[in-house]
Amino acid sequence: MTKEIERRKFLQHCFGLSLMVSTGGFLLSSCAGRKKTVANKNTSPVAKVNPCEDLTGVDAVDVEKRKALGYVGLSPIQDKQCGNCKLWIPVKDGKECGGCLLFAGPVSEDGHCTYWAPQV
Repeated sequence: MTKEIERRKFLQHCFGLSLMVSTGGFLLSSCAGRKKTVANKNTSPVAKVNPCEDLTGVDAVDVEKRKALGYVGLSPIQDKQCGNCKLWIPVKDGKECGGCLLFAGPVSEDGHCTYWAPQV
């Protein structure tokens, strides 16, 4: 009879242990799906901004002109880019972007707008 009691305790112990492991696994998997947002003063997500798309300080009227002229930062037409347009203002020393005679603000050499005109 003692062997039967020992076997019963052994089986109860195994069942309890397997129940704890499976419950623990379930709890861990449900917690793993949640993302914790922890504010860290030393690190902040920094999105790399293309300097030719940064319109900080550009007047709202000029931003609207850009949109009205259909300016895009990457020309869909390979041979019609701002860099080979007669309205292009070349990149100055220490700058990364050029400009346009039609509107203010940074302009990508690879950009394009509906007023593109070939250089003569």
